[in-house]
Amino acid sequence: MKRNIVIATIAAAALIGGGTATALAVSGDEEAPAKKSNVQVSNDDTGRDDDANVNDTDDNDDNDADDKADAAEDKAAKDTGEDAEDKAENAADAKVAQVDAADAIKAALKNTKGTAVSADLDDEGTKHVWDVDILTNGGAWHSVQVDPANGKVVGSHVDRDDDGDDAAETAQIRAALKGSSVTAAEAAEAGAAKGTVTSVDLDEESTDKAWEVDTTAANGTGSDWRVNPDSGKITADRSND
Repeated sequence: MKRNIVIATIAAAALIGGGTATALAVSGDEEAPAKKSNVQVSNDDTGRDDDANVNDTDDNDDNDADDKADAAEDKAAKDTGEDAEDKAENAADAKVAQVDAADAIKAALKNTKGTAVSADLDDEGTKHVWDVDILTNGGAWHSVQVDPANGKVVGSHVDRDDDGDDAAETAQIRAALKGSSVTAAEAAEAGAAKGTVTSVDLDEESTDKAWEVDTTAANGTGSDWRVNPDSGKITADRSND
């Protein structure tokens, strides 16, 4: 019995580079002449995304505009009144924060349930601590201290209402936080893109409520930011301009 065997070999190079591959039709009779058939392999993939390149110029212009806007925000956020001594102190303080502000807030909230309203990297004289202020659901204020070296809670106490204005302040803060979707920890995470966060505090008094975030660059330059409590967008704090 004669049987026809068709061997179609398409080289991998033809698939990548495009071109002609040859397929041989061979009959079971070794003496029968071989027939050639040409298979054209089109190469639509030229190693680039043609659609993506349609607006390359516009994309580059947009990127340039974004970069310029970011640079302008960075410049506006910088503290201009700092001298070399201030920057050296800032850099030393920031270096201590092995545990960042966001993680310190999370550790404090595990210790005391409620809403974190502020977190500051404080120099207690002999050591630094993260001091996190938490407003409990019952209206009490707690101050929780977190070690910036390992994230462990090293102290906690209830803040007393010494001046008698806690009720009014609490109401104002609750009103500022009502409906907001960005927490203090999330505001700290947004600020971390700008440098080492050393402070997060809710600005409940201004008309445009925001999280105020202080950051320190590697060279000790401090910057002041505002994080929108609804969108999480971070912008330079221009309140002192």
